[in-house]
Amino acid sequence: MTAIDSHDTSQVYVHREPSVLRKALPWIVLAVILLGLGYLGYVLWQSMAGRAPSFTIYTVKGGWKTFLLFLLAAAGVLALTSLAGQRIGQARTGRSISYWAVLGDQLTHLFLILVVLVAIYPLFYVLIAAFDPKNSLFAFPDFSNPNILYRSGLLPKLSGLTFENFGKLFDGVTIPAWQLVLAVVVGAALASLGVMTVMERSRGSAAGLERPRTLATRTLIGALVLLVIFMGPGQFTGQGNESKFLLSMRNTLLVSGLTGALAILLSTTAGYAMARLRFPGRFQTLLFFIFVQMFPVFLALVAVYSLMFTLGLVNSFTGLILAYSGGAIAFNTWIFKGYVESLPESLEEAAMVDGATRWTAFTSVVLPLSGSILVFIFLNQFIGTYAEFILANVLLTGVEHWTVGVMLRSFTAGQFSTKWGIFAAAATLGALPIVLLFYGFQRFFTGGAVAGGVKE
Repeated sequence: MTAIDSHDTSQVYVHREPSVLRKALPWIVLAVILLGLGYLGYVLWQSMAGRAPSFTIYTVKGGWKTFLLFLLAAAGVLALTSLAGQRIGQARTGRSISYWAVLGDQLTHLFLILVVLVAIYPLFYVLIAAFDPKNSLFAFPDFSNPNILYRSGLLPKLSGLTFENFGKLFDGVTIPAWQLVLAVVVGAALASLGVMTVMERSRGSAAGLERPRTLATRTLIGALVLLVIFMGPGQFTGQGNESKFLLSMRNTLLVSGLTGALAILLSTTAGYAMARLRFPGRFQTLLFFIFVQMFPVFLALVAVYSLMFTLGLVNSFTGLILAYSGGAIAFNTWIFKGYVESLPESLEEAAMVDGATRWTAFTSVVLPLSGSILVFIFLNQFIGTYAEFILANVLLTGVEHWTVGVMLRSFTAGQFSTKWGIFAAAATLGALPIVLLFYGFQRFFTGGAVAGGVKE
């Protein structure tokens, strides 16, 4: 009996040399960076010589010596830590480890840390401005401070920070006792979710936490829905626009939440039909969806306003929700269509063999397996409408109907009365719902919801 070689040699790896362009690409990027740095140095030199418009540059006498010493000290620390890392790695693995490879990793990590710090610094600056009662976005240099970070204005003076800007956002707000109870429930639910998250990460397992997490999440959503629905303009009696910021957040949560729910309803049904059903015009409809995405939203402002005016929906949340939902159908339908096509169709066929209808297979089989993509669609639509300004500014008039984007714009609309401190405080509070949504629903973005469901 002869053995049969089952090795498939139909596909053989063939090494191909990279193209000339691919070889030259790193050098081209390096040349562009060096040219940019050279041009920046030339402009700075021209500026300091008085032959070009000057930059705002803080000059430190003998600062170049301090900078060189700092570079030497940093290089020495990196050299020592790289040597220690090499020795420890060799002792643990028993293999030879290149010192230059460890040093390269150290430099890469240092570069990434610097990039993160540069990206976070504007957020830190806005946060400090929110607590600054001087109503300014600029941290002026403190020349009396020996610390160069304070003397150059990179760090603001922290001793004068107060909660004055935040207090103006809640001026004249009346909250009934039952709303206070709901607010306490929301806070308790958030705290419990945070504690369970810490426990899960410390133990490395979510065993025994699924039911409490589900209960806390449902309690949180239910309390928030009641607060958003029953909070009204009559509770805000302050004089300025800033005293109605909490009302604008309520309006935004109402509009964005309903828009997200409507986007799920429309995109899931349409996406499932496009993925599983075959009907005349299906391909043309998909092409039309792609065609619609080519045009920005503001090109349809006149048409949207005319349509809402004809229907009597101007200055109403209903009109704004319909306008947002209509623009979300095309993109979200494509997203859900691609997800449904990745699911095994045999699951639905097995359900229909057992007597289920197409609708039952959709609601009982497909939707329970689509939790992650449904959360993605909701968050995508929620965030897109939460920060939207153009449509809301066109369709809504009156401070009682403003959303967060329109309210923030009103703080910077005055030529001589720009409220930068209140703007920063309102932007800080307005960003909290988005941060909490991402943090609370990040586990739904993990893959593998249907992994191993069917072996084919």
